[in-house]
Amino acid sequence: MTVERSLEIIKQALLLEKRGKSFYSKVAEHTQHASVREFFQLMAEEEQHHIHALLKQYKAMKERGSFEAGSFDESVDIRQTADQVLSNEIIKLINGADYESAAISAAISMEERAVKVYSERAESATDAEEKKLYSWLTRWERAHLHQLLEIDRVISERIWTDNNFWPF
Repeated sequence: MTVERSLEIIKQALLLEKRGKSFYSKVAEHTQHASVREFFQLMAEEEQHHIHALLKQYKAMKERGSFEAGSFDESVDIRQTADQVLSNEIIKLINGADYESAAISAAISMEERAVKVYSERAESATDAEEKKLYSWLTRWERAHLHQLLEIDRVISERIWTDNNFWPF
């Protein structure tokens, strides 16, 4: 792959991450619940972390024509970290018709798109460091998606129960 194409892909990834950060920051700004605010602030901070990593790789590619080695900590159990952040308190505070619930639905779509883009890029990358970058991003975005889907599942079940939608 050419340096120009790699730079273009990184720019697209940066745009995804910046949109996610902006979205999560706005939701955090507008929520009335402290723990829900902290959840969305953490999501925004994680997107900022991804932006930083992508900018570092962009700079390396621009200056040297190659990805920077050794930038990703594969030892961190992202899924476990994500599960610790997802508390019952947060889920209880988000109601099905609230602003935060709508934000969860929108965020699920964003994260699904990021997972798709990053996993495809990781699979097709021939450069080992590029593969690591997009595999690392895929793992993070899947963790975000897992959190959001779990919140959505619990909220949906609560709505079904509260409105007697269950057939039994």
